[in-house]
Amino acid sequence: MAQQFIVQLRNEPGALAALAEALADRGVDLRAIGGGGLGDVGHVIMTTADDDLARRVLDEGGYTYFEGESLLAEVDDRPGGMAAIARRLADAGVNVHGHLFIGRWGDRAMFAFVVDDPEKAKPVLEG
Repeated sequence: MAQQFIVQLRNEPGALAALAEALADRGVDLRAIGGGGLGDVGHVIMTTADDDLARRVLDEGGYTYFEGESLLAEVDDRPGGMAAIARRLADAGVNVHGHLFIGRWGDRAMFAFVVDDPEKAKPVLEG
């Protein structure tokens, strides 16, 4: 399964551009990306087509990041769907480091989660 990277950025103009350009200059194709920022700190959550190369770009650029296995989960596409799965993960003692919205099909939504304990999370996300 692909890795998911959560990359810390300064919350300022050009921070995302610099990261995206560094990845593009090395030929790293982004498969999914999301993120945000508040105050001085921002972040990007991403999956790529080449995890090894993305890791090298992040390391060489001095980025602070967390990397974890991208765990797929279907969530009921209704109010409370995300709340239910987030509660099950919390009750299992699993911390969510990041998640990406993948898509919506009928009454289901697909997300990719990266967590602190994949082995604890897998049964929760598969159930």
